[in-house]
Amino acid sequence: MRQATIIRQTSETDISVTLDLDGTGVSDCQTGIGFFDHMLDQIARHALIDLKIRAEGDLHIDDHHTVEDTGIALGQALTQALGDKRGIRRYGACLLPMDDALVRCALDLSGRPFLVCTLDLPTAKIGTFDTELVREFFQALSTHGGITLHLDQLHGINSHHIAEAAFKATARALRDAVEPDPRREGEIPSTKGSL
Repeated sequence: MRQATIIRQTSETDISVTLDLDGTGVSDCQTGIGFFDHMLDQIARHALIDLKIRAEGDLHIDDHHTVEDTGIALGQALTQALGDKRGIRRYGACLLPMDDALVRCALDLSGRPFLVCTLDLPTAKIGTFDTELVREFFQALSTHGGITLHLDQLHGINSHHIAEAAFKATARALRDAVEPDPRREGEIPSTKGSL
C-alpha cells in the first residue's frame, strides 16, 4: 500500500497530510489559503494522487509558515509512501503550456534534494497570495521529499498562469516518476542498489 499520513505540529502550524500514490486524483485540501488550495488540488488531480490536507497556521501573520510547512509535510508523506522506491520509474518530466505560460519540470526521486527554480512571477501577489511562496513551497517539497527538482519558466507574463503551470507540470512529472515500471518490477531503480 503506497499510502502515508504525516502530522506536523509546531508553534506556528498544525498540519496533516494523507496521500495515496495509487489514487485517482481525489483532492480535499483546506489550508485557509484559497489560491494555495487551488494549487494543491492541481497536484492531486494531475498526479493522480489522492490527497487530503488540513492545515491551520498563523495566517494572522502571513501565509509563509503554512505554505512552507505544508510543503515539508507533503514531502515527508511522499517519502514515506514510496518506501525503498522499489519498482518505480524514478524520473519524470513535463513541458506544460497554460495560455501565455510555458513551464518545464524535470524531477528525480533520487533521495538527493536539490531545487533549480527559474520561475519569474511578475507580480508580488496573486489575489492575496504572496508569489514568493511558490518557490518556498517547492523548496520544502524538494528538501523533505528527497527530490531533485528543476522548474524552468520558458514563457509567461501572467503570474497566475505561470504558478499554475509550475504546479501542474510538477504533478505530471511526479505521476510519471512514482508509477510502477512493469519492466523493472521489484527492482531498485539505481545502479547503487538503493535510493
